[in-house]
Amino acid sequence: MTPPLHLDGKTILITGAAGGIGAACATALHARGANIVLADLTEDGVDAVADRLGPARTLALAVDVTDRTSLEDAVAQSVHRFGSLHVVFANAGIAADPPATIATIGPAEFERIIEVDLLGVWRTVRAALPQIINSRGHALVTASIYAYFNGTVNAPYAMSKAGVEQFARALRTELAIHGATAGVLYPGWVKTPIARAAFGDNDLVTRMRGQLYPRYLATAIHPDEVATQVASGIEKRSARIMVPRRWEPISALRGIVNPLTDRALDRNTELHGLLRQLETRTRN
Repeated sequence: MTPPLHLDGKTILITGAAGGIGAACATALHARGANIVLADLTEDGVDAVADRLGPARTLALAVDVTDRTSLEDAVAQSVHRFGSLHVVFANAGIAADPPATIATIGPAEFERIIEVDLLGVWRTVRAALPQIINSRGHALVTASIYAYFNGTVNAPYAMSKAGVEQFARALRTELAIHGATAGVLYPGWVKTPIARAAFGDNDLVTRMRGQLYPRYLATAIHPDEVATQVASGIEKRSARIMVPRRWEPISALRGIVNPLTDRALDRNTELHGLLRQLETRTRN
């Protein structure tokens, strides 16, 4: 059995680290003694997080997860600064803004989401994989409850998260021969910019949330709650980190829950009315 991964002195590369879950996890992991490489699209965003953490065990880099060379350079800089890389956390992600149906979303936006959320995870992990294998480390990828829940008005995001889940499952099995591990993070609703449309920024999508999710699943948690579970999950080399844990039965029973949920949504006339309004608004 692979031993736990004690974080003190270990080096962790996090994409999407300028805010939300990424920044919260960077703070929690840094507090446990890890060296943190903060990677995001703009230097200003990660510099702000690095300033809060202090310069001793941080490295801030502008990285584009759609650019393989950018990621390879980030790994090289991480190793140059800290000597090795033990954990890669492929967390960068985007969603449609505003949310839209498959019939009305712009093709370029649809494909951009897949490019960042799915292929960006592949590129991030692949760039770091030689180091992860060498250090017998851990790869963590951010999926979502959308990996198994109906992705209405968020289809490219849900597609990506389902793909990310399958990617990490295969990766974990393949890494076992090297003494390394991989895991999947499944956040539910979290108070981050990516969720704002469903929590007041878009009136139709906010009302849809009430139709798509029972109340006990429709509330959002703070990123710090996710970060606490991520830090513990990496240390334990967990295959799955589901937060909040109230989603665990839904995931475990997805083979039963998904058909029932889809059937209910097929018959939900109030939801259908909101979808028609959203399509009309998007087209106009």
